[in-house]
Amino acid sequence: MNKLSNISTFRAFKSTNYTLYFFGRSVSQFGTWMQRTAVVWVVYSMTQSAFMLGLTIFAEQFPSFLFSAFGGVAADRYNRYKIIQITQILSLIQASLLAFLVMTGHQNIWSFIVLSVFLGIINAYDIPARQAMINEVVTDDEDLPSALSLSAAMASIAKLAGPALSGIILQKFGAGTCFLINAASFAAVMLSISLMKIKIIPKKTTKKGTFTELAEGFRYLKKEPSISLVIIMLSITGLLILPYDTLIPVYAKEIFKGDAKTFGYISSFIGIGAVLGTVFLASLKKGASMRNILILSTAILSIGLICFSYATNFYWSMFFAALTGLGGVAQFTTCNIIVQSEVIPEMRSRAISILLTAIFGMLPLGSVLIGFISEKIGAPKTLLLEGISGILIVIVFRRLLFKKNKTEAVNPQLLEESEEQFINKV
Repeated sequence: MNKLSNISTFRAFKSTNYTLYFFGRSVSQFGTWMQRTAVVWVVYSMTQSAFMLGLTIFAEQFPSFLFSAFGGVAADRYNRYKIIQITQILSLIQASLLAFLVMTGHQNIWSFIVLSVFLGIINAYDIPARQAMINEVVTDDEDLPSALSLSAAMASIAKLAGPALSGIILQKFGAGTCFLINAASFAAVMLSISLMKIKIIPKKTTKKGTFTELAEGFRYLKKEPSISLVIIMLSITGLLILPYDTLIPVYAKEIFKGDAKTFGYISSFIGIGAVLGTVFLASLKKGASMRNILILSTAILSIGLICFSYATNFYWSMFFAALTGLGGVAQFTTCNIIVQSEVIPEMRSRAISILLTAIFGMLPLGSVLIGFISEKIGAPKTLLLEGISGILIVIVFRRLLFKKNKTEAVNPQLLEESEEQFINKV
């Protein structure tokens, strides 16, 4: 590891605490993606309903929207390491309950929905604490870009390999094994935290309430339409386009007449596209117009969905799935960079929390909406409508976003941080 840390890309590994964080989190990420893949497959297999599938996704994501602000307050007021340990224990219990229900044959759709709500509440407190902790486990501030880059890279790999591995295990051993593996993965995080040598920094108290500070953020964004338009665009995309993954199990089983392995392949090619989107953004030169990139990535996402919607050749479908994944991760990351680069420093955290709250609120609602529409007109027509909606969004917001031209620069550190946020949360 010492030789590896001498390479500039891996210099964050000079910090023992970060090395422990990285490996513990890496194991957990693979387990998380295995469970997510298994949950959507089991739910669709039980119900044969795209609507119920969307409702299950809604049940996990919407609590994160409701409670993420409280999770952020908790992460600022209390010991983040203890918060993470508690959330890992609760996540372990949640995954173990899923395994128990499946292995004993007592699973039903409502038990999955209740446990998804439980996980959503856990994530609302886990994500803010975990995102803040990475700054504390790096010894040298100059190594922070390396740490964020390595974390984002591992998140991309987990999203790429996790669903494929889950598909194989689903086929050979069943969903219960996927849930047990995920439960065990949380022990890796708890072990890594227990081995860290941590210097506890006293928390600063504030008399302002959570809602007061959030209201200040909304008032600021109202005065900055060039930033608020970016958030509005992402919110609409989150409602109408990004929930396309709700229909992937339908395509695997009904359109391609496949099984869990087929579902895993499609999900993995979407992950490949996400990795390519990361590489594309990382290779941008300083001074690149991020609003042009935002429009381009949304167009790529939309075209990918339109082509995928009626593709009958499985191999071509994988190409279009990758195109869709590329556009999706590039769009969110670009929005995040614009917001973080242009807001004033004292409003940055609140602006980002509003951005994430917007996408977390729209995604679960969109999952239910897309599932409902698919029940009425079928998955291919629904994906086609999503793609067309994306093209309309591109046309409308291209006019709105370029009314005022601003000088934009790519901040590599913000790029790497926002990539991991999207990969792990959406």
